[in-house]
Amino acid sequence: MKKQFLKSTPSCKVTFQLPKEAAAGANNVVLLGDFNDWAPEKGVALKAAKDGSFAATVTIPTGRDYHFRYLIDGQRWENDWSADRYETSPLHGHIQNSVVSLAAAAIAGAVAEKVVATKVRATKKTSTKATTKTPKKVAKAAKATADKLTKIEGIGPKIEGLIKAEGINTFADLSKAKIAVLRDILAKAGKRYQMHDPSTWAKQAGMAAKGKWDELNKWQDELKGGRKAKK
Repeated sequence: MKKQFLKSTPSCKVTFQLPKEAAAGANNVVLLGDFNDWAPEKGVALKAAKDGSFAATVTIPTGRDYHFRYLIDGQRWENDWSADRYETSPLHGHIQNSVVSLAAAAIAGAVAEKVVATKVRATKKTSTKATTKTPKKVAKAAKATADKLTKIEGIGPKIEGLIKAEGINTFADLSKAKIAVLRDILAKAGKRYQMHDPSTWAKQAGMAAKGKWDELNKWQDELKGGRKAKK
């Protein structure tokens, strides 16, 4: 889920995305929530991509949080896998809704992240100029910390940040991580992350660390959001 807070109006362009693992061969996906009164006739149809995922961008007024869910083929509901958090439905106590936060705190956080990102880019630019003649051993060590853990099925940008914050920065690090440790990291991050299953991450990372990309890609085709498909 991506957000673009607008400067001209108190609103935000939110790109809602449902991965192919969640869509599971759906023909159509409709976005319903507080922002369209949960009314089917006001539902936003997500556009299907070639990879089987669905997405749509909606402009929503800021200043509050909104509950929402996806209705797939008019028969089953699915939550957003990258929602800001999950909360119990005020109308149906046994159901957990996805939540997109567009309150003042969320706007302030987005601004702060943008400032930090700008400073990081500036620092990297300066660092690059200063280390043009960096020894090969140092360059190799720096490269070892740059593994993109989102290549592991089930790990998105936000979870990657959580894992790296705990010192798990490379495929090799992740391959040695115990499932209990990964579950603990997700649990500490809150309810929105507890729905993820890290049971295959270490094995996937082991393949990536050894450069077995063909083998990894073949196995990932059999997984669903990083989980082993039920037979």
